[in-house]
Amino acid sequence: MVNERVLRLEEKVAYLERHQTEQDKAMLELTELVERLRAELKVTRERVANQGEAGEGEQADERPPHY
Repeated sequence: MVNERVLRLEEKVAYLERHQTEQDKAMLELTELVERLRAELKVTRERVANQGEAGEGEQADERPPHY
């Protein structure tokens, strides 16, 4: 009976260790994704700011040449 209890506890510990490892991997992947998205957002914001400074944003309202 004691052996069964120890065995169940060992199984639970093994499950929790595996689960923790999987969560660590998922957290690392999410952290990397957030960093990539932050970098992309920074580039996008810079492009938008540069378009506004260069006056390129106003060209979007002009009629296309085929009209």
